[in-house]
Amino acid sequence: MQHSIIMTQNSEENIVYHVPVLLDESITGMNLKDGGIYVDVTFGGGGHSREILRRLDGKGKLFSFDQDADAEKNIGLAPDGMPSIRESVGADSFQFVRSNFRYLKNWMRYYGVEQIDGLLADLGVSSHHFDDETRGFSFRFEAPLDMRMNKRDGMTAAGIVNEYEESRLADIFYLYGELKTSRKIASAIVKARQQQRIATTTDFLKIVEPFFKREREKKDMAKLFQALRIEVNHEMDALKEMLQAATELLRPGGRLSVITYHSLEDRIVKNFIKTGNAEGKRVEDFFGRVDTPYKAVNNKVIVPDDEEQIRNPRSRSAKLRIAEKI
Repeated sequence: MQHSIIMTQNSEENIVYHVPVLLDESITGMNLKDGGIYVDVTFGGGGHSREILRRLDGKGKLFSFDQDADAEKNIGLAPDGMPSIRESVGADSFQFVRSNFRYLKNWMRYYGVEQIDGLLADLGVSSHHFDDETRGFSFRFEAPLDMRMNKRDGMTAAGIVNEYEESRLADIFYLYGELKTSRKIASAIVKARQQQRIATTTDFLKIVEPFFKREREKKDMAKLFQALRIEVNHEMDALKEMLQAATELLRPGGRLSVITYHSLEDRIVKNFIKTGNAEGKRVEDFFGRVDTPYKAVNNKVIVPDDEEQIRNPRSRSAKLRIAEKI
């Protein structure tokens, strides 16, 4: 989720609140109904969940997912003058699920939910992660090369750059970062790690900086860090699994509302809506019509207006796709 900060202070520690991207458009697109069961698979700062609960006004149920412990703390926080989610709703209206959204179907089964009426996904990374100097998501700070959304599990970015074979590293940088110098970067990393383990963002930057032209340095560096983050958190696989689970869980007429931030995830979402699978493979019925479980609500992607893009620069790459289960 990509948002800008509007509140950062808590009595015990700094917790970050965010301004949700395409807030009205994404939730209006869900077509909320009284008594419906809804899922926000990317809770983050809680902005989208808060608005869904406000519109449901106690006449429905919301399940919100996030694997990050920092996100769970936001349940008890709120912007100035507003009650927290914990204070404003009861247990019958809201359930937080501390888990990766790839396990959506398992958790819905656990809570006895067979069908849902709508699902919202605001993909990507929040500004909180980029601004946290300890997590290794940003090249702006020296930090352990970690990048895990869930700090309790999985291989770190340092593990990947020190242990993956050269060809695998090159593929990651090319596929997830779209970097033409991916093979040269991978070769340099392998040579450097033979001398000393790559442990921090600073160690990593010293190796890769020579491969970026100064006029594109920040953009290409962001792409490289993006590629590593996607691999660390298995983001593409998790997205495919979540969309497949959503397709199985949504009842006819239920809505899928997804905000993407780069072409890789947007292509997967677009393919699911058009064909019902991540690869975009067309399956036709007897009459030659594409057999898909969805119909697009907006044939053209929805993007933030100029005002939102000025107010929240991180929204500039956002694209919203909405589909209805047939």
